[in-house]
Amino acid sequence: MENLEVKPSFWKNRSVFLTGHTGFKGGWLALWLTEMGANVYGYSLKAPTKPSFFDVIDLKSKIKSSNIDNILNLLNLKKSIEEAKPSVIFHMAAQPLVRQSYYDPLETFNTNIIGSVNIFEAAKKIESVKAIINITSDKCYESQERDEPYKETDKLGGYDPYSSSKACSEIITSTYRNLFLSLNGIKIATARAGNVIGGGDWATDRLIPDFIRSIDQKKILNVRSPNAVRPWQHVFDPLSGYMLLAEKLVLYGDNFAEAWNFGPEQNSAKTVSWILNRLSKKFLNSKWKIENSTQLKETSLLKLDIRKAKSRLGWAPRWSLETSLDQTIKWYKAFKENEDMFEFSIKQIKAFQSS
Repeated sequence: MENLEVKPSFWKNRSVFLTGHTGFKGGWLALWLTEMGANVYGYSLKAPTKPSFFDVIDLKSKIKSSNIDNILNLLNLKKSIEEAKPSVIFHMAAQPLVRQSYYDPLETFNTNIIGSVNIFEAAKKIESVKAIINITSDKCYESQERDEPYKETDKLGGYDPYSSSKACSEIITSTYRNLFLSLNGIKIATARAGNVIGGGDWATDRLIPDFIRSIDQKKILNVRSPNAVRPWQHVFDPLSGYMLLAEKLVLYGDNFAEAWNFGPEQNSAKTVSWILNRLSKKFLNSKWKIENSTQLKETSLLKLDIRKAKSRLGWAPRWSLETSLDQTIKWYKAFKENEDMFEFSIKQIKAFQSS
């Protein structure tokens, strides 16, 4: 099915509250919404990396406001939402890294579980709010180590603190949907995306940022799980799905207040080594090796079933894995060449929309 357009007319002058706007995915969503004329109110901790997409494109000067605080601060969170009077809330603030969740499970559970509760508590009596999208993760599914893609009705679970925290966030969302938010006319959905790639990501323990750093530092990249299969996709694909879903929630309500997968086509589910081998052809001075010291358990096989989003939302991924990798590398090369990264990022969004 052809991917339906994200409608600038729907977002123009619409007030949007976005948690996690200083992060990689949140920054791109804030930029895209702002480009369409939305009034974006950000709420997040400081940008988690240096450099960061948020700082590189000077996003603070582009959006309506940028509130730097913790989502665990319920009083300030509620005050910020009340002041923004948003129509739509995108909840993206999270501790997003699997390995970090092993080292600091308390932070992970607090941020990813209590943080979700705080969003719902802060928003549930604010009249302007029509829709909430809680962005969780494809790792919220109980690992079956199977080749069959996970669909939205599959069992939730998680071996590691990150995955289990996202499963908990899904369950909490269902509770608030059924008991509290629907009574106030607020429609809420969850979004489960695959492994996103794209320019402007400098997080640790993510494949492409680690790859770029290894080249800059002229070091050999240590790879934990070269045979792990992941549903790779460019960040624009799930973001377009989130915005389409929000539009459907506002316009049609309960029919879309559910869980949704946003992943690539099945032929884009590739191994880590496949990604690295393709990247190595573009950077001939790159080297990588298998890291044997890790004792952390991670899912080795993960795919998403996206038929529901295709059939009911009219959404479909636009960029192939090859195109996604090419566009990602182009962004980093433009950054290294000191191009205007705000303008370059806008051009990439427009190229995606016209593809």
